[in-house]
Amino acid sequence: MPKIKTKKAMKKRFRITKNGKVLANKSLRRHMLTDRSPKKKRQLRNKLRVEKMHVKAIKMSMPYDQ
Repeated sequence: MPKIKTKKAMKKRFRITKNGKVLANKSLRRHMLTDRSPKKKRQLRNKLRVEKMHVKAIKMSMPYDQ
């Protein structure tokens, strides 16, 4: 049985913790940051926990990261 390929786009966007949670970066952090308040930029630094309905599909596309 051949190995399953990891979807590289998913690997770049998501991270799976040891406990199986899926984390992603928040959006709105690339450009035009002068328009945003320091509070907003500070809050965007934190990771976003992905909702349960998407977790299964993400984990299937990254089979060896679990």
